[in-house]
Amino acid sequence: MKLRIRMTLANEAGEEFFGRGLCELLEGIGQLGSIQQAARAMELSYVKALRILQRVEREMGFAMVVRHRGGATRGGADLTARAKEFLAAYRALEAEVKAKGERAFEAFAGKWAGGRGD
Repeated sequence: MKLRIRMTLANEAGEEFFGRGLCELLEGIGQLGSIQQAARAMELSYVKALRILQRVEREMGFAMVVRHRGGATRGGADLTARAKEFLAAYRALEAEVKAKGERAFEAFAGKWAGGRGD
């Protein structure tokens, strides 16, 4: 038996808008300097990546990405300073949640793994 922890953020209506996939997209944009290249690396269409980014920016209330126009040689994108800070804080929270969950699971699994627990 294993524990699988999946962390996502949801809005007040309970609709998920931020999780592992969006973290990967943002990290890809930060590393590659391009929304299109980051989307391609995830096998995601550029249009869908843009929609996802627009939604998270709307939900969070601040810009995540700054876009640079200018074609293949001068164009591109980068994360805003606030997005970088948010992403680091999200990853830290994710690590903390996983660590606490795994500790709690050890006690649970010790009692219930392998058909024990009588």
